[in-house]
Amino acid sequence: MRAPLVLLLLAAACAPRPDPRVAEGQRLAESRCASCHAIGPAGASPRPPAPPFRDLHRRYPVDQLAESLAEGIVTGHPGMPEVSFDRAEIEAFLAYLRSLER
Repeated sequence: MRAPLVLLLLAAACAPRPDPRVAEGQRLAESRCASCHAIGPAGASPRPPAPPFRDLHRRYPVDQLAESLAEGIVTGHPGMPEVSFDRAEIEAFLAYLRSLER
């Protein structure tokens, strides 16, 4: 009876831990981007010219968006407001975008 419990504990200890930055990045996307972009794994963007975040990795190397996010994205698509993030927000936001690539 103890062996299965030990195996269960070992499996839990070895399981990948979720990156806490992903949840923070999702909160940033919800508060700053969701009025125009589809920010989740499904659904259409509320504003059609705004690409769904789950597709961004097909258009751009996501990690290369860091500089644009720091300086302020000015022209992502027509009507997009200027958006900028601080360093911690960039890391969280990119972690969230990478999580959507799966």
